[in-house]
Amino acid sequence: MPNLPDVVLWSIPAFVLLTVLEMVSYRFRPDEDEQGYSPRDTTTSLTMGLGSLLFDALWKIPIVAVYAALYEVTPFRVPVLWWTVPLMLLAQDFCYYWSHRGHHVVRILWACHVVHHSSKHYNLSTALRQPWTGATSWVFYVPLILAGVHPAALAFCSSANLVYQFWIHTERIDRLPRPVEYLFNTPSHHRVHHASQGGYLDRNFGGILIVFDRAFGSFTAETTRPVYGLTKNLDTFNPLRVATHEYASIAKDLAAADNWRDRLRHLTKGPGWQPVRPDRPEGNAA
Repeated sequence: MPNLPDVVLWSIPAFVLLTVLEMVSYRFRPDEDEQGYSPRDTTTSLTMGLGSLLFDALWKIPIVAVYAALYEVTPFRVPVLWWTVPLMLLAQDFCYYWSHRGHHVVRILWACHVVHHSSKHYNLSTALRQPWTGATSWVFYVPLILAGVHPAALAFCSSANLVYQFWIHTERIDRLPRPVEYLFNTPSHHRVHHASQGGYLDRNFGGILIVFDRAFGSFTAETTRPVYGLTKNLDTFNPLRVATHEYASIAKDLAAADNWRDRLRHLTKGPGWQPVRPDRPEGNAA
């Protein structure tokens, strides 16, 4: 087994320190155009983050078991060397792009990911607002395991990707030099991703790199100031409701559906899909 560090665990002190520093920066250098921090919102984000550590540890048990079984049957092996780790990071980021994109366009996957978009604020604490049902991404990384990437190496790459994305959840950093903005995911690009305006919806899915968005037509540059949150925002700071509200909405739609075809579509279509009714065309939410 590769001897690789737990990147997320080692980064927790930095997460706390940088979040506190960003809070302080709003006190000494306020900006009326920026959302800043709200005590209740920040508390919810931190609670969601702490909860995700617990639930992720539980979800990892069956996922690691599946990965280990697949790794044993594949004939390929990718050694963990100084030159293979960057390639594995690149491959993991590619798979992350498609996982992230899938979690925006398939409703049952969105039910997990919507948690991360549920804040109307955009700051470093928002990066910690993570789902408690994070067992929906593993299938996107199966090709890496079958290609011979050790599950521990994949876990390291996934953790590095997650840690990278922490610092881009801020309004305190404007545009970076053009080469950086062209290649990497930056605060500017990720602010677009968290915006709820029509022209910004479902854009900029990259993790570390933004080049996959540019290649696959999902990139949008930041022009107007984003409005953060959901198209229909939550009216609660209750962590349990934040974690489960979309699943509850899906359950209601499944119960109200007239046939199994519509029930399947409620799970696999986009978050706003609704069946054809006399008073509205298919695909528009009520």
